Amino acid sequence: MDTKFIIALLILAIPAFNFLLLGLGGVKMSHRTAGLIGTIGLTVVAVLSYYTAITYFFDYGCMEGAYQPVIGPFPDEANPAFHWLQFTDHLTLDLGIWLDPISVMMLVVISTVSLMVHVYSNGYMHGERGFQRYFAFLSLFTFSMLGLVVATNIFQMYIFWELVGVSSYLLIGFYYTKPEAVLAAKKAFIVTRFADLGFLIGILILSYYTNTFDFAVLTDVNGPVLTSPSGATFLGISVFSWATALLFMGGAGKSAMMPLHIWLPDAMEGPTPVSALIHAATMVVAGVFLVARLFPLYFILTPEVLTGIAYLAAATSLYAAVVACVQTDIKRVLAFSTISQIAYMLVALGVSGLGGHEGLGYMASMFHLFTHAFFKALLFLCAGAVIHAIGSNEMDRMGNLRKYMPITHITFLIACLAIAGIPPFSGFFSKDEILVAAFEKDKLIFFCQYFVAGLTAFYMFRLYYGIFWGTERDYGKHLPHEAPLNMSAPLIFLTVLTCCTGLLPFNELITSDGRPFDLHTEWGIALPSIAVGVLGIVVATVLYRRPNPLPQRMADSVRTLHRAAYRRFYFDEIYMFITKNVIFRRICSPVAWFDRHIIDGFMDFQAWWSNALSFRIRALQSGSLQFYVGVFIFSILVIAGLLIAFVF
Repeated sequence: MDTKFIIALLILAIPAFNFLLLGLGGVKMSHRTAGLIGTIGLTVVAVLSYYTAITYFFDYGCMEGAYQPVIGPFPDEANPAFHWLQFTDHLTLDLGIWLDPISVMMLVVISTVSLMVHVYSNGYMHGERGFQRYFAFLSLFTFSMLGLVVATNIFQMYIFWELVGVSSYLLIGFYYTKPEAVLAAKKAFIVTRFADLGFLIGILILSYYTNTFDFAVLTDVNGPVLTSPSGATFLGISVFSWATALLFMGGAGKSAMMPLHIWLPDAMEGPTPVSALIHAATMVVAGVFLVARLFPLYFILTPEVLTGIAYLAAATSLYAAVVACVQTDIKRVLAFSTISQIAYMLVALGVSGLGGHEGLGYMASMFHLFTHAFFKALLFLCAGAVIHAIGSNEMDRMGNLRKYMPITHITFLIACLAIAGIPPFSGFFSKDEILVAAFEKDKLIFFCQYFVAGLTAFYMFRLYYGIFWGTERDYGKHLPHEAPLNMSAPLIFLTVLTCCTGLLPFNELITSDGRPFDLHTEWGIALPSIAVGVLGIVVATVLYRRPNPLPQRMADSVRTLHRAAYRRFYFDEIYMFITKNVIFRRICSPVAWFDRHIIDGFMDFQAWWSNALSFRIRALQSGSLQFYVGVFIFSILVIAGLLIAFVF
């Protein structure tokens, strides 16, 4: 077996082993031991992931000028993956490891953010009941997400996809004695399970008409699936359009696209490091990764679905940005910011072509996924440091914290500048390429994303000023203080990545066809983009740097819009109305009545009738010999009489 696949298997095996070790034996360990085991394990995984990335991009991944996927780890070149299930003569399910540019990139993202969360959690979760259980769940999630991105086929991806859902449920509901956390975990689980049902149906449709689950076949531009697709339709729409739309339904659930976004803000009830890991950098980008993995299929066979994804993502990014502008819980501001930024990535995929500069959107999407992972994880971990010091998520309990928490202040400011698209930070480079791709494909989407860029700068600096400037609150005897080293060190490391990752030549590493292409900054779009970001920062500075009546006056002038945005445009109320008043009351209640009175009543009647009849006829088995002889003679006489009557 090749060394690269041994390393890839170790990357998966280490967090799986940590989960079993901490899950089964953690209760007998001290907090320090459990945290050390989890952190050391992820350190090894991160080092192996970096080694895999370096060797892939500079050694065995590039062939004839293009980065090719590498499948394994089994030595049979005709069938390099492990043969597991045989559905039909042509449809089989194999298990293996797929290394290509986006999966290798995701190994780096997942391992880096997970490692930082592990280190940070040693301080943030210190003394918490269930500390060992928490680290076991972190390992399970990391294993699930790593398995998802290296899957060789879509069904293998689906297996890990569901494991990711279970992991998120466990982590969101970690504080199981807190009703809000339990409700948030159930909400996330139910919404994403509903979406995953569509994902599963899409897999079944796609595999039925292509006779394969394998990504290698489904995405081969010269292969039979993309060159000679089935012409079958359903309701006048291609079966492939149905399949890819249903596949994206699963992705929309994981990536919190409208209208399946309602679980993500409530998921902030989990520990803040969980928010950084799951809801900023890894789980929520699963939908983006899915579309990127199947991009040739979407682009060639179902471009109308890809266009629909772009418009849905544009609407979601605008919606989430508007809602983020009025939230007061700092984690919920970041949650809606995440929804908006994930939508940005999907917009880029939706406006992309295939190959060369036409694939700019694809490259930009993956670039923004990479840079966003680090500065959004940084924002969440900074928020955790603030919450750790203040004991509250609400901005009205914060103010002037920059003099108490200088490291958190500086790192948070840099992350805000990055997400606002201000150079030279990483967010500028990735977001700029998305805007260029949108400008070349669809002007409506382009201007929408321009506006969202301004809103992003505004709400992030509203958050920044609300926490670190403004009026100092009464903090009592216990003044806020800087986070300990095991919490502040990850902030510094992620800040360095936020400053540097924008310089990576993604156009030479990750492209839609595996081939590098020339790229240069389009200053005609970049300069107005910077200006829009600066304008958003200036407006936030005027309104929130010092206490003044302007924010309240503005809110009062658009009271209805402000209230609707604060209530998330009533999506939760709409869902509750549909589920309680329509589904439960109008559909489920009559069905329950029918089940209880008709079906159960019929079964009860059968039992009563059988019981009553048995009491009537039990005398036939009295045990009296004279009675049996009498019945026997009587029966013979009756039969003889019938024979005489019918014969004569």
